[in-house]
Formats: sequence, structure tokens, C-alpha cells
Amino acid sequence: MSDTDADGAAPPVDLDLRVVRYFVAVADHGHFGRAAAALHITQPSLSRQIRGLEKQVGATLLLRTPQGSTLTDAGRAFLTHAAPMLAAAVRASAHARAAASPRRITVGYTTNLVVATAVRDLRRRHPDVVVTVRHLPWNGAHPALTDHLVDVAVTRLPIPLDGVETTLLYREPRALLVPRRHRLAAKDAVELEDIEGEIMPRVSDPVWDSYWRTGPRPDGWDAPDGPVLDDAAEMFDFIAENDAVLIVPADSRIPDLNPELTTVPLLGVEPSEVALARRADEPNALVDEFADCAATFVIAGTPSPRKR
Repeated sequence: MSDTDADGAAPPVDLDLRVVRYFVAVADHGHFGRAAAALHITQPSLSRQIRGLEKQVGATLLLRTPQGSTLTDAGRAFLTHAAPMLAAAVRASAHARAAASPRRITVGYTTNLVVATAVRDLRRRHPDVVVTVRHLPWNGAHPALTDHLVDVAVTRLPIPLDGVETTLLYREPRALLVPRRHRLAAKDAVELEDIEGEIMPRVSDPVWDSYWRTGPRPDGWDAPDGPVLDDAAEMFDFIAENDAVLIVPADSRIPDLNPELTTVPLLGVEPSEVALARRADEPNALVDEFADCAATFVIAGTPSPRKR
């Protein structure tokens, strides 16, 4: 029998995504028994399902051994398509739900940003909608959106843009965060040359790290080095204890949370940007509404007053 139709095209294959998910689980665990336990089905049932998939695909995908299971060449080839296939199904369902009349929305916001007024305005416009607000870490907007934990997020840039689109809300100047006893704390303003040689913590995201540490620069100035600290509270404690410095938004509320720290205006650097982020190519009327609310009510704050 030919593997193609009369017109030369391969016949359609109706794959059961549930069984595709079973195959991925076996591939991940390398063992039918462990995969069956993780899937909460019996091992004989899982084996039957995989045999049926192999018959449908027309190739052996997994080799059973006393030690577990291994992928064949055909299995490895199928796996490269299986995971994206399952992810596409999740996205398709999410897009369909979003395109329908949405009755709930989850708004995310990253550290040190305020969305309360915009959220109140959205609730006023749609009193029948369930609006949930979720705080995210400084680098949490992109994963929260792509994992469908939130529908929209207000975040500082830069963030990864794969699967996500952003709309600028406002720009804000930057400042230098220092301990109150630091030699720069009493200055009216500082420039990058003033912090050459100072300890400055880093973060693991190289794009964010380069942007917020403003280096390396074309004139050869390089951001001073410090330890990698992704936890904000741990970073602020390190700055206070080690006379370190950090570039932050000028309206940062950090000194209100840690009285050992203060900010000094930083001159000669481009302003930072705050944006609304959403999943790309996903229609959602409530996200559109919140974007309108955010454009009106999510605005730059006033730099915290300096306490000498």
C-alpha cells in the first residue's frame, strides 16, 4: 500500500494528544513504570497506548529494556515535534478562551511598580469581571505570561520578547542606590565616573544586567563587578552591609523598605522604561481594556525624598 494519496500528499494522521503526552512522559522518565505512576495510569494501559501510537505513526518509538526504555531514532525524531505539538494545543485553547467573552483576568506587576488605580478603573468598567492581581519578581513578567499565570503584566524593561509584545507606558530617570554612610550619599547627583571601582551586584539575566549596570560602554567604561544576586531582598542587604552601589529607578521605594539605604540622582544615562506586556497575537478584550486603564493611571512616581 502506498504511503501517499493519489495526488502525492501524505494521508492525514489523527493523533490523540493525550497519547502524545504519554509518549513524552515515557521519554522524560526513561521508564514505563515511573511514567505510568506520574500519569496516574497503570503500566499495562500505558504500554497499550504507546503501542497504538507506534502503529499509527508506523515506526517503533521506544525500545523496552530491563533497565527501562530508550528512544529509537524514530522516537527522537517524533519527540522533537511532540513537545511543540502539545504546547501549540495549550496555546490554541488559551487563545480561544481569550477570544471568547472573557469574564476574568489576572494582572501581573513586577517589584516596585503600582497598578492599583488601573485595576480599580478596570473593575469599575466591568463590575461583573473577576480581576486578580499577582505580584511578580523583577524578572517574572515573561515566564508568567508564557506560562499563562497572568494575562497581562506591568514591568520594567528589558524583558525577552519571544511570544510577548510590549507597549511603553512611561520613562523615568535613574538613580544610584547607596548605603547612607557611603561617600556618595551626601552628593546632590552623581555620574558614572563617580562609581568606577565601586562594588555593584549583578543578576543572572545578561540583558537586564548589562542594561541596568550600563556597561560595557563605548568609551571603555565598564560596570564594576559584584556577586550575582537574583533575590531583591538579599541584594539590598548586600548593598547595605558591603558599601556597594546599585543603579535603580529614581522613584524607587527601596529606601522606604530599608532605612539604611538612600538614592542619589544619576546623571548622564538614558531613562529606564516601564511597559505593559502581553502575549503576542492573542486577542483578549479585557487585556485591551486594562491597557487603556494602564495608559491613563500607571504613571511615573515622584522620586522618594532624600533623608539625610
